[in-house]
Formats: sequence, C-alpha cells, structure tokens
Amino acid sequence: MAVSYNKLWKLLIDKNMSKTQLIKAAKISTNAMEKLGKNEDVRVEVLVKICGVLDCTMDDIMDFVD
Repeated sequence: MAVSYNKLWKLLIDKNMSKTQLIKAAKISTNAMEKLGKNEDVRVEVLVKICGVLDCTMDDIMDFVD
C-alpha cells in the first residue's frame, strides 16, 4: 500500500501557500518536503506539524492507494 499527498498540494493551492512557506511555518526540512513530493514515507511528526499549520487532519492531506 502506498501513500499519495495530492490532497496536500490541493490544500496548499486553496490556502494560497507555497511549499517554501509551508516548510518555514511548519519547521520541517526541505528533505521532508522532497519526500512528500515523491509520495515517499515521512515521519508522523512531519505530518502532525503540517496539520497544525494548515489546521487540518491527516485525512485532509493524504490518501492510501493500492
């Protein structure tokens, strides 16, 4: 089972926020953002920080795909 972060990119567009702005606001590494961009696994801590900044839940930023 794989992960898709397409919901995250759509949410950033809706909130008019760039990836760079999210990196700074959530205090996550550029490496973590790169992994998100490739739909790779990231630490739950990273997802929690993103959800805190965007005021959402993990269901709002990711999907599990076959």
